[in-house]
Amino acid sequence: MCGIVGIIGRKAVAGHLVDALKRLEYRGYDSAGVATLEKGTLTRRRAEGKLRALEAKLEREPLSGQIGIGHTRWATHGRPTERNAHPHATEKVAVVHNGIIENFRELREKLGKNGAKFGSETDTEVVAHLVTDEMKKGKSPIDAVAATLKQLRGAFALAFIFAGEEDLMIGARKGSPLAVGYGSGEMYLGSDAIALAPFTDLIAYLEDGDWAIVTHAGVEIRDVNGHKVERPIIKSSASSQMVDKGNHKHFMAKEIHEQPEVVGHTLAHYIDMTTERVQLPIDLPFDWKNIKRLSISACGTAFYAGLVAKYWFERFSHLPVEIDIASEFRYREAPLFAGDLAIFISQSGETADTLASLRYAKENKQHVLSVVNVPMSTIARESDVVAPTLAGPEIGVASTKAFTCQLAVLCCLAVAAGRSRGVLSDQDEQNLVRALIETPRHMAAALSLEPQIEALARTLTNCHDVLYLGRGTSYPVALEGALKLKEISYIHAEGYAAGELKHGPIALIDETMPVVVIAPYDKSPRREGVFEKTVSNMQEVAARGGRIILITDPKGAREATVESTLVLTLPDMATTVTPLVYAIPVQLLAYHTAVALNTDVDQPRNLAKSVTVE
Repeated sequence: MCGIVGIIGRKAVAGHLVDALKRLEYRGYDSAGVATLEKGTLTRRRAEGKLRALEAKLEREPLSGQIGIGHTRWATHGRPTERNAHPHATEKVAVVHNGIIENFRELREKLGKNGAKFGSETDTEVVAHLVTDEMKKGKSPIDAVAATLKQLRGAFALAFIFAGEEDLMIGARKGSPLAVGYGSGEMYLGSDAIALAPFTDLIAYLEDGDWAIVTHAGVEIRDVNGHKVERPIIKSSASSQMVDKGNHKHFMAKEIHEQPEVVGHTLAHYIDMTTERVQLPIDLPFDWKNIKRLSISACGTAFYAGLVAKYWFERFSHLPVEIDIASEFRYREAPLFAGDLAIFISQSGETADTLASLRYAKENKQHVLSVVNVPMSTIARESDVVAPTLAGPEIGVASTKAFTCQLAVLCCLAVAAGRSRGVLSDQDEQNLVRALIETPRHMAAALSLEPQIEALARTLTNCHDVLYLGRGTSYPVALEGALKLKEISYIHAEGYAAGELKHGPIALIDETMPVVVIAPYDKSPRREGVFEKTVSNMQEVAARGGRIILITDPKGAREATVESTLVLTLPDMATTVTPLVYAIPVQLLAYHTAVALNTDVDQPRNLAKSVTVE
């Protein structure tokens, strides 16, 4: 969840470490620190809060070492204080760590009996003491790390430097991501390629269980059994990405506005625009006709993308779909039948619960397809086939463009399944693809409502609760809208299927509660009368004094003649693509509410971008 950077350089590295950590701020953090070797002695600078506090400390107390490690911490064990900030160190070793050491209590107790003195509340500090204990027994730093790794239980990424060792840095990875960067006479470690982009575009990703012995001359990678292995060195494109706010106040605003472009880019990867047919850029290791049941699993916003996909797959391909939150799926021992398909959705491709669910599916002989935004991520590498979302780096913790790109990919997959299974005709496919092709334009039109939404958002700042309602594929969008508002404005919000209003939530309605209704006028003959039922729900809200914010289309705006209703009118569009377009107003509503409340929009409290622990 946090950020790791390591550099073996030819000049002072502290400033470069901080610059690299700034590129990892999107992961979320509450303290930061660096450690370097100063004439062979391990020296640290740490600070609570944002990186500017660490920079100020380095200005007062500069470091000149040419080898070092840096870290941004998101508190798991112990409060976000300076003494709990990384790196943690003894006189022999300094270490930074992402993840959780599950058996740290028993290790700490054992080390304490051997005389170890602890200066923090963290699980990480036991790693430094374990390595020190092994070195006191006469082991070299490399052998001491090897012995220590065997004692650790949990998911982690680690980077070490050692007193008196100007040409040695060690990285290890089990569950949490870690990459090696190759420079000219310099070498690097980083949580991802974005951190290393200013220094190098040659990257090798460690596999689960790998650990790397890094020197100026290069790297030796060993697997979990200690055997030397080769990992492919790839040319990363991270250095060419514009990881900045541009002319926007926040990364989240920039990423909301990028959606027409990135969704168009993603669709172009999956659609033949000329023939208006889905043309998947991937070779599927299965035949859709032979799939009897589809399982979808994800977390957070990605789970809501999966919920929309459930409607699409069942409607377009008549394929039964089960969908689970990954943290539930991995433990409920769901029966899976060999030869069926499991789809896993993740922005980072490193989500711990989703990865564990993927491995469970593979154990049960499922075909595994992942929808991810990071093609070299762990989830991608462990899947049978990868459907990339092509959203580009998403820096804001609250997912926006990754969500809509996930929807674009999942819709293309559902159409491909429907065509292969004989449910959709050639004309059906063309109609659906044409609607997808039009989506970026509709998204741009949705963005044009921003001034109206900004004014509306100011009315939410005094609210304590907000209810979101939707039917069909608008129901997951309602869930997503409520999640966005909670994430960045800290206002309590809940999403409900509109038909559930009378089954409990209606008890909460009064004049102080806004109700956001997501209701495009559904033109499907099979769903005749659905919009009218939603209008009936709105009338029930109005009768109790509730304030209604209706997000609909021109016909819906004409038909929904309910008092106390503020209407956001989006363009007419095919029902299929409404989740992609209607996501934008709920994102903007959350964003502008948070801005009006002056919260930390890009790095909301207690949240991290990539959840790589349970």
